Amino acid sequence: MATIVCGVDVSSEALDARVGADGPFERFASTPEGITALVAFCRKHGVELVAMEASGGYEKRPFALLWSQGVPAAILNPRAVRRFAEGMGLLEKTDRIDAGVIAWFAQVKRIVPCEPPSAAQERLKALVGRLRQLTDLRTAQANQRRLVGDPTVQKLFEEMIALIARQTRSLEAEIARLIAGDPLWQALDQAFRMIKGVADRTVARLMADLPEIGTISNKAAAKLVGLAPIANDSGKHSGKRSVRGGRTAIRSTLFVIAEIVRRYDPDLAAFHKRLSEAGKPKRVTRTAVAHKLLVRLNAKARDVRKLLAAAA
Repeated sequence: MATIVCGVDVSSEALDARVGADGPFERFASTPEGITALVAFCRKHGVELVAMEASGGYEKRPFALLWSQGVPAAILNPRAVRRFAEGMGLLEKTDRIDAGVIAWFAQVKRIVPCEPPSAAQERLKALVGRLRQLTDLRTAQANQRRLVGDPTVQKLFEEMIALIARQTRSLEAEIARLIAGDPLWQALDQAFRMIKGVADRTVARLMADLPEIGTISNKAAAKLVGLAPIANDSGKHSGKRSVRGGRTAIRSTLFVIAEIVRRYDPDLAAFHKRLSEAGKPKRVTRTAVAHKLLVRLNAKARDVRKLLAAAA
């Protein structure tokens, strides 16, 4: 039996809801009161899932409040929904139509509810995100300082870099406390660090950007990160397979860490050498090594979760 889905088109001020592709439609304010009214609307029509697109952060509050009031919800990729609409011949675009398309897409794709992250997970993601920003900012400031000869401006650069360093240390300490306070994260931290070259920042980024690690297959993890080659075959033609999509931040981290780990790990070093000697392009080799590292990390995380579950 098909799941009854309510599609919600989210904006900064309104939530346009429609049951199914062409069912009842109603607009609600994007406020706690409006979301409570949306919950009543969903219950009235027997809705089993509320689907909404990622909308620059505007979807976070309704998503969390729906779950808090017992209504399962999921957040969709807006590009995938738009392409689905175009593929179905729906070129028109209104709030009513968009809400219906979201519901239709969720039904066709059999989207399942996705619970919101815990408060600790949200905090870790925020801290790691800010740490990444500070790292990029420090690099930019250091590069700009090299082009300046004026002593006064040089001093300003030094003060800025010193401030960034203080905030970086503060963030790293807070992230370490957060990880130490969670039994799962602490166990994952110890397991990941067994791989020489994987340090504290890598562990924090893995936990913040890939919380699913250890709960999904290696193939699913690679696809989620964007390290899985996408097939491009048709008939007798076997096209070039490339990687695309996925979570850019954690993929970039894995590229960097894989290069460090292979210096100490004989297996990864031999794998890298074999691909290079076979004439594989540098990008292909780099992706393959990062993929191999991800598989190893995912396996370690899976083992940790099994041990903790058995001990519980």
